[in-house]
Amino acid sequence: MFAALAAAKQGHSVILLEQNEKLGKKLFITGKGRCNITNAGEIDNLFGNVVTNPKFLYSAFYGYDNFRVIDFFESHGVKTKIERGNRVFPISDHSSDVIFALEKALKQAKVEIKLRQKTERIFVNHGRAEGVVLSDGRTIPGDAVIIATGGFSYQSTGSKGDGYKFAEEMGHTLTPRYPSLVPMNAREEYVSELQGLSLKNVEITVKDKNKILFQDFGEMLFTHFGVSGPLVLSASSQVGKALFQRELSMYIDLKPALSQEQLDKRLLREFESGKNKQLKNVLTNLLPVKMRSLIPFVSGVSQEKKVNEITKEERGDIIRALKEFPLTLTSLRDFNEAIITKGGVCVKEINPSTMESKIVPGVYFAGEVLDVDALTGGYNLQIAWSTGYLAGISV
Repeated sequence: MFAALAAAKQGHSVILLEQNEKLGKKLFITGKGRCNITNAGEIDNLFGNVVTNPKFLYSAFYGYDNFRVIDFFESHGVKTKIERGNRVFPISDHSSDVIFALEKALKQAKVEIKLRQKTERIFVNHGRAEGVVLSDGRTIPGDAVIIATGGFSYQSTGSKGDGYKFAEEMGHTLTPRYPSLVPMNAREEYVSELQGLSLKNVEITVKDKNKILFQDFGEMLFTHFGVSGPLVLSASSQVGKALFQRELSMYIDLKPALSQEQLDKRLLREFESGKNKQLKNVLTNLLPVKMRSLIPFVSGVSQEKKVNEITKEERGDIIRALKEFPLTLTSLRDFNEAIITKGGVCVKEINPSTMESKIVPGVYFAGEVLDVDALTGGYNLQIAWSTGYLAGISV
């Protein structure tokens, strides 16, 4: 939609082909239906949150940055607000307002919208794009084609990898594609006991043997299959490739604000105030209910043991369980639970100043179909707006 708008404003006659019965199906569900439009941080922050190929986005981000995105929606009737982490949302909390603003702008720009039109392939003649071939065999001619089909994630919205197919048929290289910003499966049986438990202000570390692949602080959630929540989704974008090859170790620091020595003193105070109590009853001030029996289990110290009988070594084991609660990550969840797709059309084959293919002139790429991805917080939509705009003004 943004690419079509940008092209139309350059004076081009633009046809927007959409295989669904309406525009913006994926946009409708972003941000849990609230649509995290962009992030209001500085430009360096945008680049800092792009995980794959941030340098490729230099022209795109500087050409149409996050503040221009906010201005666009504000000027089209979508009042915005900034929340935690500089995330930008419509004040209404309705993604439908964002879609409506785009539809209205498209109509004003006289973009011809064709719904329920599935593209089969790009029509290439003498090495140059000259339109598209639809699934019913019809050819729609054009002197430029912008591929903005998204990736594999949320396939119910129509994102089934068509753009990858188009690109490959034209000779483009595809990098391996993985689900990203996605929950992860864990092996331990005790995970199911923790289902529904949300932990705030914890630190997680993901390791491949002794090598740290990810470490950050924030909020996470236990599910029936493993772990989810903002912290875990961010981790998946950094560790997903390794997790496809082997299992990884994850450790949760339940008390990151306290050093081991400070936690030991805190534990001793709890023990002192409940000398004759069992361990499980003393942990009530330190842990959520669902974890009180698991910390003794992980530490190897019986939860029935009275605290005045616990040795210094056993106390050390309890502290380690609190600072390094262990999980074994076995795999990522699938594309239907992934916010985005990692991997895509190799950016070495795309001109970063225009988004045009270096292989087939007249073909441009925008958004998630490219091998670019970012963390949560509005950054992936910003990639879509910026690359879409750049492709649109370049045709």
